[in-house]
Amino acid sequence: MSCWDWVGWSSLATRWVRTTPGVPPACSTTSADGSDICSRGLAARGGRRTAEVTCVDIRDYLRILRSRWRLIALCSLLALAAAALATFASTKTYQATSQVFVSTSGANQDTTSGLQQGGQFAQQRVKSYADIVNSPPVTAKVIADLRLRTSPSDLAKKIVATAPLDTVLINIDVKDESPAQAQRIANAVAMRFTVVAADLETPRGSTSSPVKVSVVRQADLPEGPVSPKPQLNLALGLLVGLAVGVGAAVLRETLDTTIKGVETIQDELGQPTLGVIAFDPDAAKRPLIVQNNPQSTRAEAFRQLRTNLQFVDVDHRPRSIVVTSSVPGEGKSTTACNLAIALAQAGLKVILVEADLRRPRLLDYLGLPGGAGVTDALVGRATLEDLLQPWGDTGNLLVLGSGPTPPNPSELLGSQQMRELLDEMEQHADLVLLDAPPLLPVTDAAVVTAVASGAILVVRAGSTRKEQAVRALEILRGVDAHVYGAVLNMAATRGPDAYRYGYYGGGYTSEPAGTVQSHTTRRRPLPPVGDGERSSRNGGSGRSGVTLLPDDVGSSRVEETQSPEYSESPESAGRRRAQSRSGGGGLGSLAGDVRRESR
Repeated sequence: MSCWDWVGWSSLATRWVRTTPGVPPACSTTSADGSDICSRGLAARGGRRTAEVTCVDIRDYLRILRSRWRLIALCSLLALAAAALATFASTKTYQATSQVFVSTSGANQDTTSGLQQGGQFAQQRVKSYADIVNSPPVTAKVIADLRLRTSPSDLAKKIVATAPLDTVLINIDVKDESPAQAQRIANAVAMRFTVVAADLETPRGSTSSPVKVSVVRQADLPEGPVSPKPQLNLALGLLVGLAVGVGAAVLRETLDTTIKGVETIQDELGQPTLGVIAFDPDAAKRPLIVQNNPQSTRAEAFRQLRTNLQFVDVDHRPRSIVVTSSVPGEGKSTTACNLAIALAQAGLKVILVEADLRRPRLLDYLGLPGGAGVTDALVGRATLEDLLQPWGDTGNLLVLGSGPTPPNPSELLGSQQMRELLDEMEQHADLVLLDAPPLLPVTDAAVVTAVASGAILVVRAGSTRKEQAVRALEILRGVDAHVYGAVLNMAATRGPDAYRYGYYGGGYTSEPAGTVQSHTTRRRPLPPVGDGERSSRNGGSGRSGVTLLPDDVGSSRVEETQSPEYSESPESAGRRRAQSRSGGGGLGSLAGDVRRESR
């Protein structure tokens, strides 16, 4: 039996913590602003989890209501419509009420004690009389007097007698579909009950009864029906619909194990989030957003991914990265293309490999011809130099297609020839990006990652389930692969999830050319950096790197509006191009340039 411990509440959030028995809760209250009043504690003992704390924030429920408002509204409308339909289809019922008074008579009624005893006797009798008002002796006589076409038992169902507490009164309520009929029956039942009560209370051999029942109020004609009650029925229907809708929303959210935000990736998967790519309904028409619309928020997100990727492993910079996903349809191919374009625009020499030999998509996105590629290189039909296709104006991006579909893709990708091919590509480029198949359907991505530097897992927001991503990471760990992090693709741009992870509230575009010119001309030039100093800062690779920050590279408008004091000298430009052709450096060189330019 688990217990619930109340851990505190603030003006914005109240959290409840459920702990396993025998383990103290790892919760603490912090600031009163509601930012975090519960710490998630997982105590490990002997390599096993001994306690698990689940924190539920009231803001999570608000997020559920915002995200599932359509379901709640649908349930409410359906319940409201059902209540309206039931009210409309119900038969109107009218109620008439008559009232009788119970009293006692005897020789002791002249004294005060006698009156008190008579009143107590009458109150005791009233309780029993209320139960026999609709008895057959009463209903049978009423049916005969009024010539009703019903049975005594059916008429008894329409009669309800109640006795107010500490009184000698009996209220007789009669319901009928006709208001006049209800009035007639109520009056007839009251008159007939006076006779039946007198007969019951008259002793044998006596002609008078000690109890007298008198009619004190005749039934009036009902002015309106007592049922149905439209306002009450509609209100109850709306409340029931809201309750059902909220319950269904919470249940659906509980059963929904899809990954929706960055917190889920960090908490459930234990991986850093390298980038968040917003959902774009026109992504199928414009897959290369970095090239087609470089000022958009999605293009900026890919540049942010490029920047984060430069610092994932500074000590052992990656030379080849596999871009994969858990299941198909998560956008790994478009992610690989846009990331490769962003890296090439930053001055890195990149080779983009179409390692998905089963369903290749890269060449279609890039508009390059297919036919020969990885398969031909692995079987020795062509050399790498013959198969590489340049793409773009920078000349830094080379593309290697998949080639003909082989009967054994997994065996080819895990062969020694693939290792040698990857080593050769790493020598010709700063970084090699491989678009691999999903991890769960086939093993191609796992065998490729085993020979590469590491992998990036692409996760589709609202589609990839937690168990799928966890299983994909287990497959990568099974081949001793290094996972640099995850990319949240197709993140929501509206709704509560977009608000919580609000990366795309609005774009941050460049200013007009005249405005940029006025700003840049007031900036002081950077101090010159010698070749020796530049080489030492880059780890002796001999590569000078780029002179602009990654987010500025590739934007012709920014370069055109810069003042002359920022222009590059012909000698420096020649040295940079020569050093760029010499190769080396990789992501670490670009990261060093970024740090140097920031200083």
